[in-house]
Amino acid sequence: MSARTCSAPLLLLLLSACATMDPSPGELEDPSPQSPRFANLQRAAQYPWTDDGKCVVREASNEWPILAERCFHALDRDRVRFRDVTKRCAVAYADAAAPAVVALCVFAAPEIVVGAVIVIGAVVVAAAIQEGIDAYQRNASRERAKPKAQTRPAKEPLANRAPQPKGSSTGDIFPPPPETQPRPPSCEPIPVRHAGEDAPHNECADKFPPNRYPGMDVFVGGERFDALQVGVRVLWEIKTHRFDTYADFIQEREIEKEVEQLTKERDAARTCGYDFVVGVSTQAHKDALRALIPTLHVVVTGCTR
Repeated sequence: MSARTCSAPLLLLLLSACATMDPSPGELEDPSPQSPRFANLQRAAQYPWTDDGKCVVREASNEWPILAERCFHALDRDRVRFRDVTKRCAVAYADAAAPAVVALCVFAAPEIVVGAVIVIGAVVVAAAIQEGIDAYQRNASRERAKPKAQTRPAKEPLANRAPQPKGSSTGDIFPPPPETQPRPPSCEPIPVRHAGEDAPHNECADKFPPNRYPGMDVFVGGERFDALQVGVRVLWEIKTHRFDTYADFIQEREIEKEVEQLTKERDAARTCGYDFVVGVSTQAHKDALRALIPTLHVVVTGCTR
């Protein structure tokens, strides 16, 4: 159907057809991935801020948990209620005298949990946040308007090409391997990429505490931890294997190995002034650890593989 204006005499006949016409190329939604900064600005626009959103705009390029932690002081908490609907924050930081800690934990969760953050009354988007959103949309519109140059690179003769490493292909860009070498002891948290490619384990480490550095482990005191919890000095070790499905002999060997590991990690955390929590997937795993280390803080995350 050609694009034409719906004139008044034909309005009743052509209304539905005009309403369903294909949009012009200039009206198509931008197919490019949404930037994390823009996503953070949109998320923050739902909440009331006491500084007109200046802190949010300054921190918007960070991951949401980091933004939330750094700007929590500017949130108008008189107009916001926090509900720990997943119960993660309550078990992650068992201090009933610290409601602000639980509130920050709920607010900083990487994912938006329905009903966790409730705003009282209507929210007018903070001025600085609105300016940031408008600027992003203007830039996106200009990018869409630019002509797309489609050039085909000239093929280089095979004889002139540099030899490729074995197992790679031309043009492949491989990420650096995760850092596994021991670091000198330091009490400053040093984020490094998650050590393994175990996606369920890494997702649990990022979302359950929740992790201040999503996608990252952290070195503290010479030991590597799966997560540093948002808003508090709590380091986490996450275990997601199905311990209760192992044979008795395997369970005994596994617990012996974990006790040695967790004791070292807890000592390093305490030396640097951090609390230490172990997250396990099953109650049987928790019971086995507590039987050998009664003072160990262990919580059941329920994370599945």
